[in-house]
Amino acid sequence: MKTGSRPVAAVARGISTPALMSMTAVAALAAVAVAALLVNISERKQEGKVTTARLVEVTQDTTDPAQWGVNWPRQYDAYKLTAQTTRTRFGGHGGSEALPQEKIDRDPWLKRMFLGYAFSIDYRDRRGHAYMLVDQENTQRQTKPQTGSCLHCHGSVIPLYRELGGGDVIKGFEATYKIPYKELSKKLHDMGHAQTVSCPDCHDASTMKLIVTRPAFLQGIERLANSGAATPFAPSIERWRAGGRATPYDPNTQATRNEMRTFVCAQCHIEYYCSSAMKLTAPWGKGTNVDQIEVFWNETKMPDGGRFFDYKQAETGAPILKAQHPEFELWSQGVHARSGVACADCHMPYARDGATKVSDHWVRSPLLNINRACQGCHRMSEKEIQARVDQIQQRNFDLMQRGGVAIDAMLDAIVQAKKDGASEQELAAALELQRKAQWRLDFIAAENSMGFHAPQEAARVLGEAIDYARQAELAALRRGAVPVVKAAQAQATASIVATVVAPAK
Repeated sequence: MKTGSRPVAAVARGISTPALMSMTAVAALAAVAVAALLVNISERKQEGKVTTARLVEVTQDTTDPAQWGVNWPRQYDAYKLTAQTTRTRFGGHGGSEALPQEKIDRDPWLKRMFLGYAFSIDYRDRRGHAYMLVDQENTQRQTKPQTGSCLHCHGSVIPLYRELGGGDVIKGFEATYKIPYKELSKKLHDMGHAQTVSCPDCHDASTMKLIVTRPAFLQGIERLANSGAATPFAPSIERWRAGGRATPYDPNTQATRNEMRTFVCAQCHIEYYCSSAMKLTAPWGKGTNVDQIEVFWNETKMPDGGRFFDYKQAETGAPILKAQHPEFELWSQGVHARSGVACADCHMPYARDGATKVSDHWVRSPLLNINRACQGCHRMSEKEIQARVDQIQQRNFDLMQRGGVAIDAMLDAIVQAKKDGASEQELAAALELQRKAQWRLDFIAAENSMGFHAPQEAARVLGEAIDYARQAELAALRRGAVPVVKAAQAQATASIVATVVAPAK
């Protein structure tokens, strides 16, 4: 039974014709929306299956990242952003300006520590990965002779090593310290590989699997694996040790993918020897903390049999250990390392691009990307995270500045003692303590996290730097007499005096 064109049920419920038409339209729209959603989901699933289209062929000799960018445009677009200016309160880098600020102008105690070394000429804030080669080529340190080993971490050098070694990368690498920097840099340019660290330095061209390519790291991590040092940050090393050590430890075959997300960064972000007396060396034969590295260097001999040192401090003549940028070493002592947090988790966090999850190749401070870099694990506001990090870094900065004051006072005391006629024997203890103090202060000053990678460890190291500097000051004032300190410290100082090794001539 109908009334006009309206269904009886609608009449019974008292629904008007306009209302009925409206409901029908809403239902139709909902059906269209659901259908569109299903189509979108289907498209995204298909997009997720095809993450890359190889339009050009690349190999391990393809060092130009733009060529890789044809196949992997998302990663390349992010990588290009490393040329942009990014700064935090305690770090960051310059972008388009000619050169970033001089650290040695901002902190004059740094310049004084480095007297006798090229870093006293030019030592600037870092810039992004896009500038790492050009900045090295243009630093004023190039006014002094530099070794070809310096290219190890600043250029895409593996094809160059292969050429120098007749196909053997390790052999080529081990020859570079004998070649002047400018000569080796010219060869890199002539070969067409004058690129900053690039895609084939971290990725296998055929599979895109993460790989370690830098010989110094491969040799250093093998040295670490063979040591007795604990490596909670690298469980694969512990498994290798327990497995009988049938073959040398090789991260490319034995490390987990998560470990590799740190190791590919640690190829360059490490402490190492880099000069013309011997090959570039990662000092992990005793472990990775500051004390273990110090023991390794103290047991290392120069090719002439003399004591190892990076340079002699110009004012005092002390044989000094120069820290480079030990991010990996300090990180290895922190809670993030023990928790399995890799470098890439914070500095290259995953991002969504359509249906594809990619690692963000805009390598930068996590403080500039807190939402993705930090909040995946730390369930608190950005403001709270920022405040906690700022507190850690401020305390580290304050301790570091106190260390600088102590170093200045130490140097003043030693210089005055020399002017007053103190003998080498009378100053032996002071110079040995100077070596220990400068090593520790420089270790934290050169490390780029302002203490954040391992706050308690950084505070310990800075505390020891201040203590050793003050002990050296007292030793200089008393001309070799053991400073009045606690019994344990007095015993340690006596041991230092007893084991002083004469500097190499």
